[in-house]
Amino acid sequence: MSEITVIGGNASEVLAKRLAKKLNANFISSELRVFPDGESKITITAKPKGKIIVVNSTYPPVDSNFIQTLSLVTKARQFSRQVICVIPYMGYARQDREFLSGEIITLSVIAKLLVAAGASKIIVVDAHSTLGLKHFEIPIKNVSAVPELASYFRRLRLKHPLVVSPDSGGKERAAEFAKHYGTEYMALVKNRDRKTGKVKIISASLDSVRGRDLILVDDMISTGGSIVKATQFLKRQKCGKIYVACTHALLIDSAGKKIKQAGVSAIISSNTIPGNTSIVDVSGVIAKAI
Repeated sequence: MSEITVIGGNASEVLAKRLAKKLNANFISSELRVFPDGESKITITAKPKGKIIVVNSTYPPVDSNFIQTLSLVTKARQFSRQVICVIPYMGYARQDREFLSGEIITLSVIAKLLVAAGASKIIVVDAHSTLGLKHFEIPIKNVSAVPELASYFRRLRLKHPLVVSPDSGGKERAAEFAKHYGTEYMALVKNRDRKTGKVKIISASLDSVRGRDLILVDDMISTGGSIVKATQFLKRQKCGKIYVACTHALLIDSAGKKIKQAGVSAIISSNTIPGNTSIVDVSGVIAKAI
């Protein structure tokens, strides 16, 4: 294998180190300085060689982390024509289409910026939708954390487990999780007001969940509104314990606390975003993609 260098951004340094170890690659960290006016200054700590892999998630502060990612890619491009940009959590992925008249499809803007910065390939983990990938004019690979998450839950002793998607849009994800786990799945039906963002569960009562431990599976948890509504609804159906499995745990505004208060026993997420719930490592699936 030719020489590889992994550059870890400030938002994903631990994950980048794990990836470098799995690839038997050189690892270079980056130093970040934020000025009083909010500007970022990034310095890489050594000279990269060979194929370069830049690793940096773009969770909040999203715009700052995107600028840092673009800056690292631009610097890497000075040393190599092969720059793979790994964005474990891709911010703006939900802005992949014009939902209301006049909205800007920001993900398409991000795609153009990454190309202009010099990325030759992009790898993301559990992108919000496959439609969003079409905005990229360079190869982009979407890998999944679901098999690793399911593997973690198989080690837990759950009572007659059932995998549940909090909405019909996540039905395929729940099906994949259930397949790897070795159990059944179902999807709730919800309605979200595009203007207010309010969520309402419109599923009928479910006898099928009575007494069973449930695993609520989602790609990301932001404010936790959907998970809280789903948990409250499922608790009324006399289910057993409820666990949450997600790839990206943003957990904005004490969302984790609200979810626990609603009755969830534990939140388990991947390390695309570092945090207390980030137990499942995705460096292996990213290494395979590379």
